Order: sequence, then structure tokens, then C-alpha cells
Amino acid sequence: MVSGHRYRITSVAGTVGVTTLSLLVANTPAVQSTLTTLVPVFRRLPATSLYGDSYVLALATTLFVVCASLVPLFKPRPRRILDAILITHKRVVLAGVALAAIGYFDYTYRLPRSTLVLTMLGLLVTLPAWFVVIRRRPSSECCAVVVGDDPEEILAVIEATDIPVVGYVSPPSPYYSSDESQLGQPAVTAGGGKSPLNDLDCLGGLSRLDEVLVEHDVDTALLAFATPDRAEFFGALDACYEHGVEAKVHRNYTNDVLTVSTSNQGVLVDIDLEPWDWQDYVFKRVFDVMFAVVGLFAFAPALAVIAVAVKLDSPGPVFYSQKRTAEFGETFEVYKFRSMVPEGESVVPSEDDQNDRITRIGSILRRTHLDELPQLWAILTGEMSVVGPRAVWTDEEILLEETADAWRKRWFVKPGLTGLAQIHGAKSTDPEVKLRYDLEYIQHQSFWFDVKIVIRQVWQVLCSLTRI
Repeated sequence: MVSGHRYRITSVAGTVGVTTLSLLVANTPAVQSTLTTLVPVFRRLPATSLYGDSYVLALATTLFVVCASLVPLFKPRPRRILDAILITHKRVVLAGVALAAIGYFDYTYRLPRSTLVLTMLGLLVTLPAWFVVIRRRPSSECCAVVVGDDPEEILAVIEATDIPVVGYVSPPSPYYSSDESQLGQPAVTAGGGKSPLNDLDCLGGLSRLDEVLVEHDVDTALLAFATPDRAEFFGALDACYEHGVEAKVHRNYTNDVLTVSTSNQGVLVDIDLEPWDWQDYVFKRVFDVMFAVVGLFAFAPALAVIAVAVKLDSPGPVFYSQKRTAEFGETFEVYKFRSMVPEGESVVPSEDDQNDRITRIGSILRRTHLDELPQLWAILTGEMSVVGPRAVWTDEEILLEETADAWRKRWFVKPGLTGLAQIHGAKSTDPEVKLRYDLEYIQHQSFWFDVKIVIRQVWQVLCSLTRI
């Protein structure tokens, strides 16, 4: 095992070497002939070998695409063997699709199909093995880091755990001090005396959390914020999720997070950062990509027609964009066909029949959900999923949180184009009902559950089209 900069250099150099060797072997005439002659499924592929400038161009392009696809694996993060294999396979498949697309659209560069298939097969075997060999293994000795801004809460969680604590990471505290010298430090005591945390190492501000998790091989993060409504609270959860680190929180905050179970746990409870099995994530992502690709191609003519209709119906842009909340409180830009006149928006949810800003074409688009079609691109890029809790406007989210206490539990999964709440007609005008359906979906999600929801949504859209 290597670490730090040596890991980055070793992982990149190994990827370049393995990819070069795989392409060299795949380009060999003997290997090409064996594949296309002895393997029935590949007999229709022509045996083609590249030479000279063609081979150099193919090698350079392949190295660039493969290395670009594997960038997340070049970061020195602790990984289990299965995680390393799955992530590498996913990235190699992505590289293969990219190379096939380049060959399809650019006739000046075309990696022969037989060479492409052989190269990808070689990389699917060799690259996972390489990253397993050099991976940063999770430490055999458990250790924890405290992430928070409240000294009393930090001391409380330390007393409640028997895991060795290496130190604390803290964002600037808005609760006790506005002194710039306290940035990156938890609050001092109200009387201005010494901090009660003098005996505990401060490992830096929240911006260093990723580095701290790697440097100290941390396997548990103890969250100790004065209130869980800070963006930094879910930012810390996001970092824990990315690094495969367990997260614990005080029982008082269980309404704001998904928990594994609270019945048999003490003061600290485990946060369920991954509410689904990895198989569900794999099937879900494959389904999302296939759905988005098929949808974009199938509705391409409709997209053009709708764009023209929106432009002719009322003055203003064709598309409407809005900041929506994603996983762990992150935000992303949602694009839809504009269905209202471009005037000031209200954060208060309202029914469509009570909104006089909706245009004639917009009314049809909303009833049939065709205004959502541009979001297929967000699904393809991974910002959204086909099925999941509906992404809410960031400004509106504040009002909904005040009405539904456990609203932020929706943040633990990727937002969706449709969902259990949508097919049951639950809207933001009734956030408690909407939240109940969203949490039910999170608890029972599966590939077939997603398929059933999509089928019901498609049926509802078809019924809406027949009523126009």
C-alpha cells in the first residue's frame, strides 16, 4: 500500500502502463484472429490491426479517455476490496462507452471494434486488480474525529463514545464569537476564558475534513453541531459518504437524519448514509442511464415542437432554470420548459388552477408533465434519478422544513423526475403527506419498485394526453 502523492503517481502510472499494454495486446494480429475466429459472439467483427500514426493516435486517445474516467480513483481514499473493484469496473465501462462514441462521431479516429472490445475486456480484468493492490486499506484500528461547532456538544459526544478520538474539525461558529481569529475553531466559552477543548487537537476547518479523514484513516465521524440546520452539517455527511466513513449523531437530532435504528443504541445513533444495498444503486444507475438515453432520442422531435410552441405562446425564454436541493443539501440547476410568464416568483406553494401566471401552453405541459423533459439530461449526467423524492426549490425548502419536521430526511437519496409522492398526487402544498410518501419510498426502494412507479407515471401521462 502507498499513500499521499506517491499513491497518486503510482495509480496514474499504473493506469497508463496497464492501458498501453492492453491496447498493445489487443492490437496484435494473432489475438485479433483468435477472438474473431474462436469466439462465436465476436465472429462478425473484422480482425483489424493498427500501425504507425493510426496506432499512436488510438493509443493517445485511449490513454486520455481512460485516465479521465478514472480520476476519482486517483485520490488516496481508504477503500474495501469490493468497493475498489466496483468503482473501477464502473469507470472502465464509462471509458469504453466514451471511446465507442468518439469512434462513431469522428471518422478521423476510429478504434476498430475488435480492438476496442479486447482492450476493454483486458482493462476490466487488470485495472481492478491494480487498484486493489495499491489501494489505501481502512485502518484495522478504529479511530474517530469530531466534526462540530459547539464545545459542549463536542465534549458530550466524546464522553458518549469509547472509540479513540484523534481530534476535532470545526467550521467557524456563528453562535459564540464573531472574531475572525476563531475561524475554523469551535466557539470559546461565553465568559471569554479558555476553550474546554484545549486537551483535544484541532485538525483544522471543515475545508480540511477530506484530508483529515484520509491522513488519520478515520472510520467514524461524530457530529456535534449546536443545531443541525447549518449547511456544514450535511456537508460533513456528504464527505463521510464519499469516503465510506461511518457517521454518528446525538439522539436529539434523529428527526433530521436517516438512522439505522434507534431502539438499541445509546446517546449516539448511527446515521444511515447508504439506505440501499449497492446492488440497488447499480441497477438504479443503469436504469437511469437507459431511460434518459431512450427518452432523449424518442422525444427529440417533441422537444423541438415544444420549444417553438413555448416561444410563440408568450414572450420570454424557452427554458426555465431554478436552483434545487440535491443529496446532502447540495444544489444543482434544474431546467424545464417555461410554463409561466417570466415575472416574480412566490416561494409559497400553490395549485396550478390558482396560479394566473401559467400560460396556455404551460397549462398543457404541466398536466402532461412534458415541461419536465429537459431534466432527462440531468438524469443522464447523474444529478437526478428517474425515481426519487422530487427536488425542491431551495427558497421554497425553508418553508417546507418549518411545516414538516423530518423534511431533511429526503436529502439522503438523489432527487427524482417522478416518485411515489408524485403518482399519488402529493404536492408541496401538503408537505406532511408528501414527506410520508417520500420516506416510504426510501424505506422500500428496489429496482422493481422503481419500474412500477415509472409505469404508473407513464400511464397517468398518457391519460392526460387523451383528455387534451
